Amino acid sequence: MPHLFSIFLHLLFFKLVAPVTFRHHRYDELVRMLYKVHNECPYITRVYSIGRSVKGRHLYVLEFSDYPGTHEPLEPEVKYVGNMHGNEVLGRELLLQLSEFLCEEFRNGNQRIVRLVEGTRIHIMPSMNPDGYEVAAAQGPDTFGYLVGRNNANGVDLNRNFPDLNTYIYYNEKNGGPNHHLPLPDNWKSQVEPETKAVIQWIRSFNFVLSANLHGGAVVANYPYDKSFEHRVRGFRHTANTPTPDDKLFQKLAKVYSYAHGWMHQGWNCGDYFPDGITNGASWYSLSKGMQDFNYLHTNCFEITLELSCDKFPRQEELQREWLGNREALIQFLEQVHQGIKGMVLDENYNNVANAVISVSGINHDVTSGDHGDYFRLLLPGTYTVTATAPGFDPETLIVTVGPGEPKLVNFQLKRSILQATPKRKAPNSGHRNKVLPKKVQPQAAGKKELKMKQSQRGPA
Repeated sequence: MPHLFSIFLHLLFFKLVAPVTFRHHRYDELVRMLYKVHNECPYITRVYSIGRSVKGRHLYVLEFSDYPGTHEPLEPEVKYVGNMHGNEVLGRELLLQLSEFLCEEFRNGNQRIVRLVEGTRIHIMPSMNPDGYEVAAAQGPDTFGYLVGRNNANGVDLNRNFPDLNTYIYYNEKNGGPNHHLPLPDNWKSQVEPETKAVIQWIRSFNFVLSANLHGGAVVANYPYDKSFEHRVRGFRHTANTPTPDDKLFQKLAKVYSYAHGWMHQGWNCGDYFPDGITNGASWYSLSKGMQDFNYLHTNCFEITLELSCDKFPRQEELQREWLGNREALIQFLEQVHQGIKGMVLDENYNNVANAVISVSGINHDVTSGDHGDYFRLLLPGTYTVTATAPGFDPETLIVTVGPGEPKLVNFQLKRSILQATPKRKAPNSGHRNKVLPKKVQPQAAGKKELKMKQSQRGPA
């Protein structure tokens, strides 16, 4: 009898949750789906908008976290972006399915998902181009207008619309200059579309560590750089392998997705062959002003591009197979944010130091600490020389050995520079006792108590 009662409760629970539905979702249905997931998991989700499209549709994001709306120090932020090209729709549907899956599995007590949600802040944007999607969806999957709906309502390809920072980094690599957080032109807001502007402001507002951008038209995991070192040669686009300083790490991230995917790793897909199911973007074709390179060159975020289907607008009956082929890969990729090193950058009084630069010897790409003083640096297993620097402080260098498991906790406590801290001599009888003070760092609180609590929760790697 108790067994029959438990079966009844199990069936009742799944009836209330409602089964996963494998179908295409127009804009209004997408919004309802996001709020449905939020209503089913209100304590671990939040729905927010980062802005509006040309035609006024919201660019919605669904957040998963044990403290939605709050950045917890030492907890990394990761994002998925789908449907950047309006007619490439599989990513949009996969992200809706992923949202339902995370909610249901968390409620069911799946410990892998519980650990992921409690230790990671996940942001899911199913559609960056809702206007383009509506055009493509009105046409449907059966017609021959392959590119209809690709661009936004102004006819602009959003993945060719970000400020071009590759030209600057290639110059700096030859002649010296910053290797990270390259500045934007003063007039950048007037040069980009509303959707692009919203995404740029979004990724500048959150200290994202890892990201994937979901596309269609091929089956391959594409990693930066997307733009070749010599983008045009005699008027033609020049295709050539153009690696970042983190090339081995990016290859590993791409392979994690490819080999967890049902068939991407096999290489032969859609008439193309990519060894291991991965490719450097510029070695495939050179692309300027793309979102993937922009993330790497302007923020702390490492982004790859996932091409997930030969058919840009697959039939509804194909969605379940695609979900089953991508589900494990989507989860494994999120878990990749937990590798390398992370820690706090503090001053002598345990105040957080924001915007400290974290440099790894031998890798010409730095990252910075966030507003709370925490930093995250994705690294492959190995031994590294890591240095933290900040204006007004002496640098601190540590030797760190990174293993294949959880990230190593590496904290820095910077001392005020003696030159900065020495009082300025005054002429006799000046009547003033002012001192030259160090440049003030204005962190946001994450004090000793919170740091110790977070360290005790996670423990050493």
